[in-house]
Amino acid sequence: MDNEKEVLGRITGIKKKSSCCSGSTGCCSSKEEVKSERKKITIDFLFLDLSVCTRCQGAESNLDEALKDVSHVLEATGTDVVINKVNVNTEELAVKYQFLTSPTIRVNGQDIQMEYKESLCESCGDLCGDEVDCRVWIYQGNEYTEPPKAMIIEGILKEVYGGSSNSSYKEVEYVVPDNLKHFYKVMKENN
Repeated sequence: MDNEKEVLGRITGIKKKSSCCSGSTGCCSSKEEVKSERKKITIDFLFLDLSVCTRCQGAESNLDEALKDVSHVLEATGTDVVINKVNVNTEELAVKYQFLTSPTIRVNGQDIQMEYKESLCESCGDLCGDEVDCRVWIYQGNEYTEPPKAMIIEGILKEVYGGSSNSSYKEVEYVVPDNLKHFYKVMKENN
């Protein structure tokens, strides 16, 4: 039995008392005291529109489902999640968040897919009355108009288990993409 306690202690870092006191002072507790420092990850969901854009709506829905699916892992690893959902509806907000394409999901400031493609988004075109391109997600060799739930889960778990690896990321000066400038201009003219 003592051997089992030692092995358990080495694996989990939990130390149990090998003997029990006879008093009623509570020293023979069945609960182990485990002190752990909680980690925190921040997820930013940046989008142009949730009322009309099917790509943004799908991204939000898949993000919510992904978080529900990994909630037990996050709890088990002592990870707290802060979610920021930001409607990047002005050029000023685009600059503030260095918004490149819609929708965007970032985990601790890192886009879950650094390189992206865009294609004509009919729902955003309907929204502004002109042509607008939105993000196309590329995951495991396939293209999607919404980020697959598995891709989001992978992005979250990479951060939980691996931490940030910004070594290949280099800072570049942000410029609002022409596609977004056009969207903001048309939206402003329509209001």
